[in-house]
Amino acid sequence: MNFNDKVSFIWSIAEILRGPYKPEDYGKVVLPMAVLRRFDCVLDGTKEDVLSKYEQFKSLPEESRDEILNRVAEQKFSNVSKYDFTKLLSDADNIADNLRDYINGFSKTARDIIEYFDFDKQIEKMERNDLLYLVVKRFSEIDLHPDVVSNVEMGYIFEELIRRFSEHAEAGDHYTPREVVRLMVNLLFLEDEEILTKPGITQTLYDPCAGTGGMGSVAQEYLKELNPTAELEFFAQEINEESYAICKADILIKGEEARNIRFGNTLSNDAFSDMKFDYLITNPPYGVEWKPAEKAVKAEYENLGFNGRFGAGLPRISDGQLLFLQHLVSKMKPVSEDNPKGSRLAIIMNGSPLFTGDAGSGESEIRRYFS
Repeated sequence: MNFNDKVSFIWSIAEILRGPYKPEDYGKVVLPMAVLRRFDCVLDGTKEDVLSKYEQFKSLPEESRDEILNRVAEQKFSNVSKYDFTKLLSDADNIADNLRDYINGFSKTARDIIEYFDFDKQIEKMERNDLLYLVVKRFSEIDLHPDVVSNVEMGYIFEELIRRFSEHAEAGDHYTPREVVRLMVNLLFLEDEEILTKPGITQTLYDPCAGTGGMGSVAQEYLKELNPTAELEFFAQEINEESYAICKADILIKGEEARNIRFGNTLSNDAFSDMKFDYLITNPPYGVEWKPAEKAVKAEYENLGFNGRFGAGLPRISDGQLLFLQHLVSKMKPVSEDNPKGSRLAIIMNGSPLFTGDAGSGESEIRRYFS
């Protein structure tokens, strides 16, 4: 299967839901099921070894047990349920309870990811409408192991599915074309000889509106092509629960630190308040009100000024793009003897922040500060 075939296959599963589900709700089933199937394929080769080791250590506290079993699974997560996608199909009458047992068998970090999908409601609804067995069966027919579907390609698949499920979303709110992301990454690393050539270098990349983590994946892939020994640690925050869960799942499968991916509203609750980064990249939502964060943002502006993130000013409430720009700038490392290049930043915005607002307005003051 090529990329389009894989997307079409998964999309065909979504169409099974027609009737009990509205098209805009297909993602509530398809996205968590795709994550579960991805996890299932990743753990397949070590499943029996993990179950055997679990019998030996099941009396240990969960945290200690997870640490041991994750090593056996050769991943940052594991599963101790006797079920997998194949075994779930052998007991059609109890598939809902058995699927719950399978999900509860994941180690805590992976289980927490699934909880963000609020998937138990969908298990109940699919079972009630005689859809659950069919959906599990169809997902069992596609191999999503990383040897077959790379992490980057899996990211493309998730983003394409989200784009289809969110066709009426705000422009720029869910999906950035990969050719645009690659251009941003090219510009980010352009003429940065140290990271492109220095053996074993480790740097950090941050995205405060990460979506499913596509910008981080493209940047890591691009860097590995040019400097295979370089490491680019990805840090991200995301407000949409499904996108956050997918992003964190991707990081987990890559063997990176899942705690580097945080949930929440970046403007009102900066999850990395004490950190600065080497590279910063994002596509903030266009023309989206920042009213949910208004109280916290105004308090930071009034009480901290330039000691906070928004000292240059506040744009009109209908568009928060310039707030995200100020936030990113606050995360840049200062130029110093130890860090002569400082940080590099790439952000994509529509034209509105460049001309909206008369002289003396918040937008104008922000532009004047950065000019």
